[in-house]
Amino acid sequence: MKIPQGLAVSTRLRLVALSTVACLVAASCTGAASPAPPAPSGASTPPADLVVGGDRPVTVHVPASYDATRPAPLLIVLHGYSGTGSGVDEYFHLAAAADARGYVYAYPDGATDSRGNQFWNATDACCNFSRAGVDDVAYLTSLIAEIQAKLAIDPKRIAFVGHSNGGFMTYRMACEQAGLVAAIVSVAGATFADRSDCAPSEPVSVAQVHGTADDTIDFDGGRINGAAYPAARTTAETWATYDGCGNEGSLLGAKVDVDANLSDGTDPAEASVIEWSGCRSGATVQLWTIPMGGHVPVISPSFADAVMDFLVDHPKP
Repeated sequence: MKIPQGLAVSTRLRLVALSTVACLVAASCTGAASPAPPAPSGASTPPADLVVGGDRPVTVHVPASYDATRPAPLLIVLHGYSGTGSGVDEYFHLAAAADARGYVYAYPDGATDSRGNQFWNATDACCNFSRAGVDDVAYLTSLIAEIQAKLAIDPKRIAFVGHSNGGFMTYRMACEQAGLVAAIVSVAGATFADRSDCAPSEPVSVAQVHGTADDTIDFDGGRINGAAYPAARTTAETWATYDGCGNEGSLLGAKVDVDANLSDGTDPAEASVIEWSGCRSGATVQLWTIPMGGHVPVISPSFADAVMDFLVDHPKP
């Protein structure tokens, strides 16, 4: 069984080369969260960062502006296959932009498979290669519940951002927890190939970010170990259908600077944006296409602001 190369970003932005392996055993980590403590008292003094997640602990970063009398938005960032939470945090550079906008911020680690690699059990294509009995929807949902029990969180502004396997996982969360998730940004990920495998209960705003030269998760769709995943545009169109968007995708005039190495020399913004609007409940679907962009774009200084602006602009109604 071949596992595609490059599904993760290390802390030094290296792709992890994976050889042909046989999935022999299932991982045993269940990801159960620890019992939630009492709800926050309403004190306005910003608390220190806290740890949640039970046997898969994650540090939750609390912005300096936090005030328990004014519920804060929440952002959870998900790493790629064989990556780490700290690695994707270093890669995306979202922490400062999230803090500036008052977001509570966390980057959990996936479970560990039989190869010793951390992963998210996302779609059928990616990336539970060991066929481990891990319910990451339950794990991430429990993280949110535990954070909400300790901090004042705005239920209309809970968002996910993910790379590769983490991007696939953002879609699974949007599929199965649409009532909880306001918006997602998926970089080099994809939704389910079979539309019937996803039944979101309400609209979720989506930004699909993908390079046309991605040789790991193909821009035009492909297969991983025989399981199909859709093209980047198909992913966006599928979510426009789920969200009941009334308008066909139209090219916006403004571009987004995603990859610092792909400027044309006059304008650093290289990624075109197609938007599906007129969606139910004010949702929006966008496709950010990086011309000749690879699986691991060299993230530009502007990317974090563009991502956070999309999330800020798309809360639940």
